[in-house]
Amino acid sequence: MRQLHNIAALPWAFKHVAVMPDVHYGKGATVGSVIAMRDAVSPAAVGVDIGCGMAAVRTSLHANDLPDDLGRVRAEIEKAVPVGFGMHRASAFDERDAADWTTFWRGFDSLAEGAKAELDRALHQMGTLGGGNHFIEVCLDTTGQVWVMLHSGSRGVGNVLAQHHISVAKGLAHNAELPDPDLAVFLASTPEMAAYRHDLYWAQDYARRNRAVMLRLVCGVLRDQFPQVTFEEPISCHHNYVAEETHFGEDVMVTRKGAIRAGQGDLGIIPGSMGTGSYIVRGLGNPDSFSSASHGAGRRMSRTKARKQFSAEDLAEQTKGVECRKDSGVVDEIPAAYKDIDEVIANQSDLVEVVAKLKQVVCVKG
Repeated sequence: MRQLHNIAALPWAFKHVAVMPDVHYGKGATVGSVIAMRDAVSPAAVGVDIGCGMAAVRTSLHANDLPDDLGRVRAEIEKAVPVGFGMHRASAFDERDAADWTTFWRGFDSLAEGAKAELDRALHQMGTLGGGNHFIEVCLDTTGQVWVMLHSGSRGVGNVLAQHHISVAKGLAHNAELPDPDLAVFLASTPEMAAYRHDLYWAQDYARRNRAVMLRLVCGVLRDQFPQVTFEEPISCHHNYVAEETHFGEDVMVTRKGAIRAGQGDLGIIPGSMGTGSYIVRGLGNPDSFSSASHGAGRRMSRTKARKQFSAEDLAEQTKGVECRKDSGVVDEIPAAYKDIDEVIANQSDLVEVVAKLKQVVCVKG
């Protein structure tokens, strides 16, 4: 609550701070908050994984098309998409994933100086998962139809850009008296704001493209194993990002830190933990939420606490029926460390309507 009050008290904050039902403590800004500002933006309120978000696609496969043992499906996905600190040996992207890669990569040359050493890593991390709460899943909806879903962001280059701009913002004179230095902002019509917006939008595009590459690679795995499979139009949404939008009749910069856009008719993805399930939703355009909804279930305990409280045996018990890692390296992602996704969805019935409920049968983590 103190974090939320600190954000709402910022002189640039517009109207109110919208708080999502998956809300939990974050660095500077609260995870699960939507912050609209006039002529200002806080880089820490976006977070260090700029453009982190979700992608999902419904396939033509049904549950009875899948083998009883899904170990091979998981192994082939892990072979196709590097996880953790892994990278592709050669570039994995092409025009099937997104348009105009040449112009996109040309933009790298004008990023902040600190990112210049990241080009090789950025090239080879395009189409990779990372670790932590990022995942790739094969899911079933309530009709038995198979979906592919994944969660990732702007990888190493996004982190470097975020850390650079957060540091710059903290050093600006107008931020000296803030209650929390991690709420430091850039102001409109300044060189610092222009530089941040340039790098921010590039990193958000990187994240979107990264998910598109991974989705194509995972769909390729399914196509190899199930040649008859077809795929519908993918759904994609950021949940750590900035957008220039109009709310309550004014043009503002909206920061969603752990929240998706849920404008009228917008399709979105709200994932649960690795053993519970997820939701495909359609936005209702609630103005008080700045047309937003939650980005997931939200943590109910820290990673450190989860590692102390639970064991690999607990993880195996809570992920029964899911083909996934069940070792101590991912205990901090155990379902009990997260809020109840069904309750979180029920608490935002005025923000979204449910399109489909998914339950994972394969979960890949870094």
